[in-house]
Amino acid sequence: MAILRSFRALRPRPDLASHVASVPYDVVDTEEARELAAGNPHSFLHVIRPEIDLPPETDIHADEVYAQGPRALARLIEQGSLLRDEEKALYLYRQTMGDHSQIGVVGCGSVDEYDHDLIKKHEKTRPDKEDDRTRHVLTLGAHAGPVFSTYRGTARINAAVDSVTSTQAPLYDFVAADGVGHTVWRVPDSAELEEAFREVPATYVADGHHRAASASRARAAICEQAKSFNGQEDVNFFLTVLFPGKQLRILPYNRVVHDLFGHSPAGFLEQLRGAMTVTSGGLPAPVHKGAFSMFLAGEWFQVEAPREAVARDHPVDSLDAAILQDRVLGSILGIEDPRTSTRIDFVGGIRGTGELERRVRDRGDGVAFSVFPLSVDELLAVADAGLVLPPKSTWFEPKLRSGLLIHEF
Repeated sequence: MAILRSFRALRPRPDLASHVASVPYDVVDTEEARELAAGNPHSFLHVIRPEIDLPPETDIHADEVYAQGPRALARLIEQGSLLRDEEKALYLYRQTMGDHSQIGVVGCGSVDEYDHDLIKKHEKTRPDKEDDRTRHVLTLGAHAGPVFSTYRGTARINAAVDSVTSTQAPLYDFVAADGVGHTVWRVPDSAELEEAFREVPATYVADGHHRAASASRARAAICEQAKSFNGQEDVNFFLTVLFPGKQLRILPYNRVVHDLFGHSPAGFLEQLRGAMTVTSGGLPAPVHKGAFSMFLAGEWFQVEAPREAVARDHPVDSLDAAILQDRVLGSILGIEDPRTSTRIDFVGGIRGTGELERRVRDRGDGVAFSVFPLSVDELLAVADAGLVLPPKSTWFEPKLRSGLLIHEF
């Protein structure tokens, strides 16, 4: 049973929605955030990247950065950029990118369900990132960015969603500077959708594991200090957007290795041919599972994994990222732990294969691998088995905008 709870949203004034809504905190660095928010006092980046309003030399983990976030949020409320809904509700959030469209239900998930693995994960979190987001959430008193979640869709939920989008005018409908369309509806009667989600056996964190973990840690910290606590307080629930899995699109997460671990290009190819089938003149992007496109010494190659590797009956070991790590990156190129190695970069598929060529050419002696994208079914199978994906296995696109709906506690 999945709990999805209505909430009283803090959200932009309709005519300012496109000015308030921002990219997520973790897809831009400080300078990029400062540039995006320049000249826009309504931008939610002032809240989720508060260091942009402090001197450039400020440490992003300094006390004054965390104190600046609540000040920025209060300013947006005081100037009328953000308004509070009078009643609790669920919302629908549609994203349109080219010919791709996905629509999710926005509400509050249960921290208890997260803690007891009824909300399933596929990724390990880093303590330093958890620390940062937990402190940000606690000082802000709000979940400013939603957790991107998924579930196996049902006809009942689909019908309820269609009923709202076909009969209700949206609260917001705009196209952001990157060309992605964002449309939000308020659900007039949330009881039907809340009940429909209780029939969903499990939900899954797709993207936003650190946001979910920080919500759990923030709840634990407040519970520990509270004189009374009944489990129904707003801090027991976190902001999430739930998309049916069949609507999601996962782009590849490609790899660039900075050097050949002492091999010449010819020597590396010889070793690689002992582990994989290698063909010259390949396409820049693989066309099926178990295939990789490799850029080496100014040329693209097609690299095929052995059939027995792809057909392994294991939800993780049979994944392309795991095969590449096991047969090439670790055994030939010496990347023992891709989470910590400084010799490897991960490049989101949204950047295209031209970015792989550029990075290899700029360094002059490395190699790049274009990876076939993971499927949603593969992701769910890993989470159902209680396992974790290889690092940097998924790149979800489009990204959720922050600041369209905020959950205060």
